[in-house]
Amino acid sequence: MHTRHWRAAARPAEQATIANRWWVYQRERFPVFAHAPVVLAFSLCAIAYSALLRGSVELPGWKPGLVAFLSSVLSFLQLRIADEFKDFEEDSRYRPYRPVPRGLIKLRELAWVWGACIVLQAALAAWLAPRLLILLAATWVYLGLMTREFFARRWLKARPVVYMVSHMGIMPLVDFYATGCDWMPLGYTRPPRGLMWFLVVSFLNGIVMEIGRKIRSPQDEEAGVETYSVLWGRGRAVAVWIAMMTSTAAAACMAARRIGFVVPVACVLGAVILLAGALGVHLVWVRGDGEGKRLELVSGAWCLLLYVSLGVAPLALRYWRLL
Repeated sequence: MHTRHWRAAARPAEQATIANRWWVYQRERFPVFAHAPVVLAFSLCAIAYSALLRGSVELPGWKPGLVAFLSSVLSFLQLRIADEFKDFEEDSRYRPYRPVPRGLIKLRELAWVWGACIVLQAALAAWLAPRLLILLAATWVYLGLMTREFFARRWLKARPVVYMVSHMGIMPLVDFYATGCDWMPLGYTRPPRGLMWFLVVSFLNGIVMEIGRKIRSPQDEEAGVETYSVLWGRGRAVAVWIAMMTSTAAAACMAARRIGFVVPVACVLGAVILLAGALGVHLVWVRGDGEGKRLELVSGAWCLLLYVSLGVAPLALRYWRLL
């Protein structure tokens, strides 16, 4: 068992105030400062790529960027809350050190946070472009189905790949909404042509992130935790992770082709794939303690570089060249 979590659970002072409880919760389950750069790149890339497809040479305004970013943060927070509900029984049995099973935060309180997220997202959408509420509603419905495990929990749990794919469907929905923050306020009735490849990238990248965070070295495995290194074996899990990175890179190059930015995207992602491959081989053959954490960090860096190179960087370069 991870002793650092038990030490955290043993600190009675953390329950002294509501603020302290929620601060500990975000630190352990949704570290805002760690997630913010990736979510910012994710949301800005969405509106920048949409603008590039429209042929725009202007940087997105602060209002679409702010709405896309805040709405994305709230969506990923809702994903975390959904996990707390659907995994409560397993967490109570196998991971009692987590904030909800140990009683730091109650599910009822998280339900109120979920509701607050919906209110804030709706307010942001109405402020920017009321039509965005249509896209937002689709995201809410899918999140709700995920929380209920699509009413097929046992069937999905018995099929880990189907389970993962079904849950990754939320990624293109969140990304599609973020792109809508660019084209919907401008009066477009349909998204810019070519956006589909970007949504494919978002879906595949979600799989890369999911597998990357669930590959561990033997010393870091926990009883009752179905990591991919346990389900498939470390060698196969690493191979699938690299294969999904390669597939994501191929889709990203197709998306980059629509905006004339293939070479930089291919070079950046190719370099990360080589690094990931080297770390994966080290994990399989050396099996050092904590090696799996490095793969998770590489997955985060991959996500950041992917979205910066696919949307933010090309729009910025196009803008500065015209000054």
